[in-house]
Amino acid sequence: MNQRSAGTSEDIIVRGYHYAKDQTDELLEQVENYVRENPGQALLYAFVAGYVLNRLPVGSMMRGLIKLSIFGIKPALLVYGASKAYTAVQDE
Repeated sequence: MNQRSAGTSEDIIVRGYHYAKDQTDELLEQVENYVRENPGQALLYAFVAGYVLNRLPVGSMMRGLIKLSIFGIKPALLVYGASKAYTAVQDE
């Protein structure tokens, strides 16, 4: 049964990869067509997006994300260890 479920999960992963790749390719094609049809508007959108991204405090956001990750890792490790201990006790 483990081989069957492993094959099935591998199948799901491969199908998911192909689906995501197909969707990404389709989206890229739509964007290319839009840019070809409306180059001025696409250039304006690109400029606005670049300006907004340039103004975002990326450094502060990264520091906050790192602090949040460090703050959350301790409880996550505690829960993970407790679940492993519970599983080990149940197996015996």
